[in-house]
Amino acid sequence: MPTGTTIARIEAAPLDVPMRAPFAIAGGAATSAENVLVRVRLAGGASGFGEGAPLAAFNGETQGSVLAAVRAAKHSLVGRDAGDWLPLLRHLDEEVESGCARAALSMAILDAWTRSIRIPLRRLFGGSSTAVRSDVTVDLVGGREAEAAARRIRRLGVDVIKIKVGAGLAEDEERVRGVARGAPSAALFLDANQAYDARSALVLLRRLRLREIVPVLFEQPVPAGDWEGLGDVHRLGRVRVAADESVASRSDALRMARLRPAQVVNVKLMKTGLLESWDIARICAAAGLGLMVGAMVETPLALAAAAHLAAGIGGFEFVDLDTALWLARDPMRGVTFGRGGTWDLSGVSAGIGVVPRRAPKD
Repeated sequence: MPTGTTIARIEAAPLDVPMRAPFAIAGGAATSAENVLVRVRLAGGASGFGEGAPLAAFNGETQGSVLAAVRAAKHSLVGRDAGDWLPLLRHLDEEVESGCARAALSMAILDAWTRSIRIPLRRLFGGSSTAVRSDVTVDLVGGREAEAAARRIRRLGVDVIKIKVGAGLAEDEERVRGVARGAPSAALFLDANQAYDARSALVLLRRLRLREIVPVLFEQPVPAGDWEGLGDVHRLGRVRVAADESVASRSDALRMARLRPAQVVNVKLMKTGLLESWDIARICAAAGLGLMVGAMVETPLALAAAAHLAAGIGGFEFVDLDTALWLARDPMRGVTFGRGGTWDLSGVSAGIGVVPRRAPKD
């Protein structure tokens, strides 16, 4: 018999948002956010929202493939109780191949249920804190543009800057030097998105060290399967290494905990959905690995959900939830990127605390 938390309807629609400027990484550039918006309606009247943010340069997923996956999965969810969220999310892990579709559906289910029982989403994950502070990224731009971007970032009150690399050693060195000139007191870390081999990554680190630039972290310097390379960059480059593409499942996290070629793991909802992201974070924390939370090109809806996960679990040393800054308009209302890079969740009384300005029409 249906209850107030029974899933009555699931809707999915494209979420297209223009960007202020292209967001370029080693695998390609995004010129607009072509995402998917999901709404889960409960029989008692509560609605929850989720977002899938495919990035073909990262994971090969597209808006069309995510929409198809959500629409195929929703029929097995309608009529089930959102209060039984753990078996529901396990069902998604087992039946839905698309990580972005799992992220959108799990986000919407948990948003709807936590709204219905009037608790903020972060409490479901443990309620460790009420806020996290994000870095801001400088993408693959020239040295002068990077210097100007770094100055703008510091004026936001942000003191950690992530720098995309992988366009070529000379260009990358000049970009990092530009950021260092523009924000000399900021902590800098690099993200190659798999673009280097270990040798090239070590060359870049040596060149930067000669300029007295020492990154606090080097994220995914080598291809995902090159775990030996991850370890070499850490050991020979004398830098902490973060695994992003290398850890895309629970089994990857368990292997990382055992072999430890990287010291930090980047948890992204779009790789695995909420439940597996939660498990990956707990595996890594239990093993003493550092935690980072990141994102694709996402609106404040998905970014805030990731902030709830990180704040709820606690202990995330690196937070990379800044892509809303690239959007030409904000399609959402509610919690957003604040001064100093802060995602302040203290005012959220129920759910994620973000809703679309226009609801999806399936």
